[in-house]
Amino acid sequence: MDRKVARAHAMKLIYEWEMGGDGGEETRVDLLEVNEGEKEADFMNQMFEGVVARVEEIDEKIKEFAHGWSIDRITRVDLAILRLGVYELLLGKVPMGIVINEAVDLANQYSTDKAGSFINGILGNIGRSLSK
Repeated sequence: MDRKVARAHAMKLIYEWEMGGDGGEETRVDLLEVNEGEKEADFMNQMFEGVVARVEEIDEKIKEFAHGWSIDRITRVDLAILRLGVYELLLGKVPMGIVINEAVDLANQYSTDKAGSFINGILGNIGRSLSK
């Protein structure tokens, strides 16, 4: 599994957690077992756990920059992608451009045609606000 795949798995876990299933726990355990010892599996796990731990802070950032959009109005897939992207921006370990590109790629693969530009705009504004 590479980082792109790990991000996709993390996004799916966040989505599953948001939808109220078992919190993604069974899926996460399965993914960790299949990819045991791979640093990307650890990355996926850290991204998921980090988003869950900081979801209130992350959602506040999204609300601040999703002008005219409440959290409830954002599709659950887009919200999972945004939460993952905002978490990575808050960590500051990956350059903003890469975080945004990866999020847009996820949106293009898993969401609607317009989701990529929506996510790009929100993450770009959040990223710029954090770099001030």
